[in-house]
Amino acid sequence: MAEDINNIQEKVQQEESTSKQHEEMSEKKLKDTIKKIKETASEEDIHPSQQLNLRTILGGDLLTTEVVRSQIWLFIMIVAFTIIYVAFRYQCQQDMLTIDRLEEELKNAKFSALSSSSGLTEKCRESRVLDILKQNKDSLLHQADQPPYIIEIPE
Repeated sequence: MAEDINNIQEKVQQEESTSKQHEEMSEKKLKDTIKKIKETASEEDIHPSQQLNLRTILGGDLLTTEVVRSQIWLFIMIVAFTIIYVAFRYQCQQDMLTIDRLEEELKNAKFSALSSSSGLTEKCRESRVLDILKQNKDSLLHQADQPPYIIEIPE
């Protein structure tokens, strides 16, 4: 029985040493993994490859942090010019609408003036005036039967 106890104690000691070895190995693996992650992970972006193809363009590899940072003022200028372009185009369209509206008003005013002028011309005709005077019997004016006389004055 003493031998069985000794055998059990040896087995327990072997298992403890094996578990310690496993813990040490897992700690070592963990440290190695962390070390590899620290080596590969950095805050700086890697430089894009010199090859420019469709995959790098569509994948967004061109827009690395370094490139964006170095060109930030260009991007700001492009955005500002775009906003100015849109604002000027909107203002131009508003001005064109105003011009069209005013041209339509001018055309209507010209037609109105033309019709008024036509009506006035019709009312001022000699025959029309004489007809109105005959109807009212207000005047002794009538159309001349004889042509006008030319009086010559010697100088």
